[in-house]
Amino acid sequence: MLHVEWPMMCEFAESAFLWSIVHGLAFLRSVVDGLSPPKYKPAAMKPLVVLFLALTACNTTMPDKSTIKFDKQGHRGCRAVMPENTIPAMIKAIDLGVNTLELDVVITQDNLVLVSHEPFFNHEISTKPDGKYVTAREEKSLNIYRMTYAETTKFDVGLKPHPRFPKQEKIRVSKPLLAHLIDTIETYCKKKGLTLPMYNIETKLRPETDNVYHPAPREFVKHLMQLIADKGISERAIIQSFDIRTLQDLHTNHPRIKTALLIDEGNKQTLEQHIKLLGFKPTIYSPHYSFISKDLVGQCKQMQMRLIPWTVNSREEIIELKKAGVDGIITDDPTLFN
Repeated sequence: MLHVEWPMMCEFAESAFLWSIVHGLAFLRSVVDGLSPPKYKPAAMKPLVVLFLALTACNTTMPDKSTIKFDKQGHRGCRAVMPENTIPAMIKAIDLGVNTLELDVVITQDNLVLVSHEPFFNHEISTKPDGKYVTAREEKSLNIYRMTYAETTKFDVGLKPHPRFPKQEKIRVSKPLLAHLIDTIETYCKKKGLTLPMYNIETKLRPETDNVYHPAPREFVKHLMQLIADKGISERAIIQSFDIRTLQDLHTNHPRIKTALLIDEGNKQTLEQHIKLLGFKPTIYSPHYSFISKDLVGQCKQMQMRLIPWTVNSREEIIELKKAGVDGIITDDPTLFN
């Protein structure tokens, strides 16, 4: 079977569309003038066939961010409902109607991209291979960057009751590879006839823990971007980070990738200061939701930069933020969108 890259297919569809318009008008003109309609050889009709197939595929499987009026993002999948950053959480988020799957990644000792909020096994969610819960005292010693992927699979992250999400379903599950997660979600959506989602992927790294809990930004980005390219989701990937080094590396070496600048709740700098420090305008400005104001919404719109705050976990706040004019919301509980 012929493999065609998505952007190429859509560009061809646009060309075929123009071809059909020109020759369609010629046909109509011939009818109005009482002339015989133009005749085309079978080969000349190929663009119309490709147009139909390509536009059908474009309309049923690719999200167009310019047409998504409001971007509903499931934080770590939907951790209010299912264990965070797991494949079941992502599937549930899709079923609940999110446009974008928000998730976090770290790097294992064998240089694989693993889905995890911390580069260690957090005591709130983790159970050790011997069946005992991970404690707060020992969690940071369970360094994922010093473990192979095979070793990480021996830890469970779905059985321990979550202290802040009592309604979360408890299941036996381990941290997944990003590659496996993407494959599973893509297959699930195609089987269900659903629009393929965006992936908002956060890099988990800090300068003070370089080469201790994770590789330095250049190597981290290299592993992540290679996987994204291999999976063919570059057009549907957003890389977000609190660590501006990650975003700066992406801007330099992968300028076409979408980026999101995350702003911590305690960061009191202005939008202008954040952009100046970063050195370029990201695709998305993503502060804590408490920072949202009419002025900030107006500034982002003027800069043509999407504004998507995190993490909003009440229906009332979601309604108010939508009224304020944000472009989307990241929430632990996608049921609040309904």
